[in-house]
Amino acid sequence: MVVELPPTTQRAPAKGRILETANVLFYEDGIRNVGVDRIISASSVTKATFYKHYRAKDNLIVEYITARHATVRANVEHMIAEGPNAEAALRAFVAAVIAEIDSPGFRGCPFINAAAEFSNPEHPVRQVVTAHREWYVDTLAELLKEMGHPVPGDAADELLLARDGALSGGYAGDSIAASAALARIADRVLAEARPAR
Repeated sequence: MVVELPPTTQRAPAKGRILETANVLFYEDGIRNVGVDRIISASSVTKATFYKHYRAKDNLIVEYITARHATVRANVEHMIAEGPNAEAALRAFVAAVIAEIDSPGFRGCPFINAAAEFSNPEHPVRQVVTAHREWYVDTLAELLKEMGHPVPGDAADELLLARDGALSGGYAGDSIAASAALARIADRVLAEARPAR
């Protein structure tokens, strides 16, 4: 699944083309498998233009994963703003993950994929991935807290881990089973936030 980058980000047209091309190629074929020459050719820029904007492939990789985070964050914030309450936002989050698994061109979680390619936790790509995951857990925990979950931080960890498993299992295995498992875990976690009747 190719994620469109945020339209509000202001970039020079050539720089934007390079990043949009990297967004597609890095996700489809893997970050390390895509060379600079391929990006230059596919984005129809010169080598000088590429190096003027990015200087090195690593700079483009960091911008790629940062832009992916910005897109996910904007989408989740939109779900929260549009939902009538925290439970509706969390259910929209689960539905969005399931829809992602079922989308054409789906190749797993781009953040997990990037972390697998960059083993050094000090690498700038891993730092963006870590910040992304921390933001995700904090956001889910806040929604669960609003619902009155007794342990919102633990429940947020469970939901994120279930999401990770569904995205990995949906790509590498049975997408229907992965989506169903995510839905069951989410139902259980959300039910824990409701007062006993």
